[in-house]
Amino acid sequence: MSSRAPHPLPLLTLLLLLLPLPQVNLISSSQQEHDPREQTKGDGHRPLRRFKRRWVVTTLELEEEDSGPFPKLVGELFDSAPDNRSLVYLISGPGVDEYPEVGLFSIEDHENGRIFVHRAVDRETTPSFMIHFDVASRATGKIMDSSFIFNIRIRDVNDHAPRFPAEEFNVSVRESHAAGRPVFQMSTVDLDQENTPNSQVLYSLVSQTPVLKESGFKIDRNSGEIRLAGCLDYEAAPRFTLLVRARDCGDPPLSSTATVHVSVQEGNNHRPTFAQKDYEVRVPEGQVHRDVLRLQVRDGDAPFTSAWRAEFNISSGNEEGHFDIVTDPETNEGILSVVKALDYEAHPSRSLIVVVENEEPLFSCQGGKPQRLGLVAASATVTVQVTDTNDPPAFHPTSFVVSEVEGARPGTQLGSFKATDPDGPGSGVRYQLAHDPASWVAVDERSGAVVTRRQMDRESPYVNDSFYVIVAHAVDDGRPPQTGTGTLSLFLSDVNDNAPTLLPRSQYLEVCESSRAAPLLLEAEDGDLDPYADPFTFELDSASGNAGGAWRLGESRGRSVELVMQKSLPRGDHLVPLSIRDRQGLAQQQTVHVRVCSCPDGATCAAEASRAGLGLLLGVLIPLCAVFLALAVALFFLLRRGSLSGAKRHGCAVLHGEGQQTLITYNDESRALSAPAVGCGAPPPGPPATQGYPAASVPTQPLERRTGAMAEMLHERLRGLGTLAEEPGSLPHVYTEEGECERAETLSSLAVSEQTLPPGRLDWLLAEA
Repeated sequence: MSSRAPHPLPLLTLLLLLLPLPQVNLISSSQQEHDPREQTKGDGHRPLRRFKRRWVVTTLELEEEDSGPFPKLVGELFDSAPDNRSLVYLISGPGVDEYPEVGLFSIEDHENGRIFVHRAVDRETTPSFMIHFDVASRATGKIMDSSFIFNIRIRDVNDHAPRFPAEEFNVSVRESHAAGRPVFQMSTVDLDQENTPNSQVLYSLVSQTPVLKESGFKIDRNSGEIRLAGCLDYEAAPRFTLLVRARDCGDPPLSSTATVHVSVQEGNNHRPTFAQKDYEVRVPEGQVHRDVLRLQVRDGDAPFTSAWRAEFNISSGNEEGHFDIVTDPETNEGILSVVKALDYEAHPSRSLIVVVENEEPLFSCQGGKPQRLGLVAASATVTVQVTDTNDPPAFHPTSFVVSEVEGARPGTQLGSFKATDPDGPGSGVRYQLAHDPASWVAVDERSGAVVTRRQMDRESPYVNDSFYVIVAHAVDDGRPPQTGTGTLSLFLSDVNDNAPTLLPRSQYLEVCESSRAAPLLLEAEDGDLDPYADPFTFELDSASGNAGGAWRLGESRGRSVELVMQKSLPRGDHLVPLSIRDRQGLAQQQTVHVRVCSCPDGATCAAEASRAGLGLLLGVLIPLCAVFLALAVALFFLLRRGSLSGAKRHGCAVLHGEGQQTLITYNDESRALSAPAVGCGAPPPGPPATQGYPAASVPTQPLERRTGAMAEMLHERLRGLGTLAEEPGSLPHVYTEEGECERAETLSSLAVSEQTLPPGRLDWLLAEA
């Protein structure tokens, strides 16, 4: 590669010189010595070795955007050791054979170590390159020095002008913007090297349109902040155009410009004024009214802006807070309201001073300076006339407390309601009882005195925490009448008028017969308060029960006591008389009903039929069975007498004559067999089969009538057969159980009623009769 003309830059910056920089000492390949710290780094890395040869490694500089000609010398590598061996230099890495720019750098002929660049370099793209180089023997090709790095740094030139984010900006500023305050912040970006003159930016205001003496703008040279100079006047200039330049400090300097459009928003240049100076309104007393008056104002500023919107205030006459005024957002009027009822008797007339001003302070620019205007707010006078109305009577006090002992006798005076009419002393007031849920008191219509009508009970459900509330009304004689309300809270002091009583769950208890050692818990209550209530004293009433010491009382806990069964008791209900006294000794007799039962599971009583119910059932069934048996015996003798006249009696059997057989022996249910006789061991005769009794002979009267007639007939027959009692062998039999019989004294001793006749046998009996 032929040599090129020298670069304009000094050669000292392009050569590798011996400088006080970090140096790497290498031992030549012919005189290698192994380092005891030698170690292998891995693939692509060779063992580190020392050589006696000395290399100087430094940083090379290359100016960006160099115009050439190319290739151009960058620097030279050389060996400091004076030997005659021929060396070969090898370079690689970014800019040589790797990203970001391949083929940018090369070495001339691998002998003299001169490095060339082949085209212009952009510092903003790649500010530096890290080049790797190796040294090899030309004769053997063996690497003698390896894995060294040198840096090629790209020197910046001012090739980028500062840039604004946009070419035009729009800014809005209020007319009342104060002088010296920031309006807008300009900013730029310069891609040149930071912290160098090439990237240092200075701002300047090139022009302002229009140019006014009292209104202007200025920009900070270093920060780019635009500020207001003087003051703004919307009427003089509603819009400004500013041309701003940004210039860097490079050589040569580069610059760019941007345009800023400043729009001025109109400020509050006009004072609001009332449409009239005086207003008058009439308001009834005792009422709250909205929108009683609207106050109209005029304003020359742009509508629906803060410079136009009005703010109203009552500066005088509203010390008690009866009035309020707000702004209608649509009409900009002031709406006056009465928020607290007025009293004609206190103030029949009131005078209000209402002031108005804008949301935005009043502003004026004169001679380039903002001006303060003297009195800003306008005012108007509102006269409020209060009209008289009938006011309700007022209680003094509206509520009071009276204490009385419960059980006080009727006629006891508790206190008096006091009410007056605000309209004047001549007005009459009548008192009425409005709330007395237990009807305990009466109120005098004229004096308001409260007197008891009946005894009062603190334990009444109408008493809450010992307080009984009584409410009265006071009604005046106005038109229309008005009513006031007063409250009397009656505190009832407790007396010992309630003896302790067992709780319902303690009055009926169950206990397993197998767990008599487990105590039963008895709990009591007392409607009185302390000291007339617990702790209670529990005692067994030995005079009324507890025979044989079956029960005893265990541990007492003030309102409860344990009941212990001391010996085994038969199953059934047992009564335990008990006396309970409160702290003051007031006692009352109680009875605990304890049911002793069997518990198959050891804890819960088994369901058993009630003995009373069983007894009642037996009491009903036994008489019915007896009547039925007596009726069967009576029928038997009736049939015997009617069909076996002259038959021979023998014991309990009846022998039938030839050709007549009116009794049938039922050996099996629902099956009949003929039998010559009926003995005492046979069941009662049932109705005969239909043979021998035509269907037409069965009476068809209603059941009630037939039953009554049959009962009467049987009574007649039984009385007629009383003579049979003379013969011992013919006494009637009473069947108590199947197959067994007893003797009855007489047939008349057997009672028969129409209710005891079985319906299934009624028709047959009537037919027989």
